[in-house]
Amino acid sequence: MAGIPQFRRGAGRSGKLFGMSMGSIVVLLLMSSRIFGAEIGLIEVRELSRTNGDWVILDGRPKAHWQAGHLPGAHSFSWENYTRTDEKGVQFKVRPTRELAVALAALGISEKTPLVVYGDADTSWGGEGWLVWLLSWLGHQGEIRILNGGLQAWRAANLTLKTGEDAYRGPRLKYRVTLQPQLDISTGELRKTLGKVTLVDTRSTWERLRGGIPGAVAISWEDFHTGKDRHPLPPGELKKLLAQRGVDPRKPVVYFCAGGIRSGYAWMVHRLAGLPGGRNYEGGMEEWKQLGSL
Repeated sequence: MAGIPQFRRGAGRSGKLFGMSMGSIVVLLLMSSRIFGAEIGLIEVRELSRTNGDWVILDGRPKAHWQAGHLPGAHSFSWENYTRTDEKGVQFKVRPTRELAVALAALGISEKTPLVVYGDADTSWGGEGWLVWLLSWLGHQGEIRILNGGLQAWRAANLTLKTGEDAYRGPRLKYRVTLQPQLDISTGELRKTLGKVTLVDTRSTWERLRGGIPGAVAISWEDFHTGKDRHPLPPGELKKLLAQRGVDPRKPVVYFCAGGIRSGYAWMVHRLAGLPGGRNYEGGMEEWKQLGSL
């Protein structure tokens, strides 16, 4: 797709994996003020179908949909299984980073593993975008590719789907977390920066009618994909959409929804377009309703 980075296969996965330690999973939590290095782009169906184990594939749809049929070798990693209601009663909060690191390592993924993420931009509520954002926030260093057109494009190419789970049986890995706090924004920081950042509300119209964050611009997350296969919006079209709604992407932009899922998809499209900055308010309206006025 014109304008969005598309890449051919990365370095072979097997060489990376077998050079790693066979020891137990150890998680090192670090903080960094810079983007640690995940290279995000698109990969086409035919290119992925010709690879031979170069990528670990993650399915961002609900696990029940993954069980009904998924790309060969794909692991389920849905937001439904990796978010929780936190101690303050806020729903859809990301699970502790230690748990996420252990879960990724158990799938044969280190922070340097090349990954392909896909969904359907439908049943997943943009979960593939949330997953790309999550991996970037964790400081993933390996290449991250989004399957252009997702499951729909794979089916349209008459390629094989598989049911059942293939357990990872390779060496035990470590996933080293290097948090990228600049990709998220806390409720406290958001309160202090109201009027200084552009807020984009990616929820539906009926949700917005029930309340929102002052000054937010309304752009449904569904406007961030296009076509029958729901491809991510190309850069030129995204820039046009933002301009039509009065959003200047050269200035700080924060995307939000109910709990960071759909806004994670919008963030992914923002990043694919090569636009600067862009943050996902992971707490979303669920957190704002409880903490935003404190």
